[in-house]
Amino acid sequence: MQTKVFDMAGKQVGEIELSDAIFGIEPNAAVVHDVVKNHLANCRQGTQSSLTRAEVSGGGIKPWRQKGTGRARQGSIRAPQWTHGGIVFAPKPRDYSYTLNKKVKRLALKSVLSAKAQEENVVVIDEIKLDVIKTKPMAAFLKAVGADTKALVVTAENNDIVVKSAANIPGVLVTFANLINVYDILNAKKLVVDKAALAKIEEVFA
Repeated sequence: MQTKVFDMAGKQVGEIELSDAIFGIEPNAAVVHDVVKNHLANCRQGTQSSLTRAEVSGGGIKPWRQKGTGRARQGSIRAPQWTHGGIVFAPKPRDYSYTLNKKVKRLALKSVLSAKAQEENVVVIDEIKLDVIKTKPMAAFLKAVGADTKALVVTAENNDIVVKSAANIPGVLVTFANLINVYDILNAKKLVVDKAALAKIEEVFA
């Protein structure tokens, strides 16, 4: 699969061959779903906590005698049916994370990359480079390449200037070739990839 290569001004400077092993497979929607679900589960903090009837203060005495009052029997004013009573099966801190096979994750990543390539939403840049930390030139660059909304910018390695320049642009996320994940790619409309980052992705995942 051939795709165009642009410079940061949005001008075409050449073409590049995308690896069929990564950008040319048939996307597997079921595997992508599993990996996204896993990603969201792993992101959960799991710190929610409510009080059971054993943990709510008060309720140590029986509110009225068992028989003879005409009212239903009650053992505590902190039972779940009472106002200010404890919660039944109260949620407690827990770990929601679980693991998936590496082959499943890799297939899902190739699936979303292939889907982006088939939709022509992969934009290859000759070199993503800025001289100073400034939002305006970063926004101008993204607009020039048609990726000014919901874009995932991928650089070969950590580039502090690019990361900080894009930090204030809504919907734009900067990541690195070794940190790309299915959720971020799926969440972006355009995948803006540095040429060096593309080579690294193909080297690692091919």
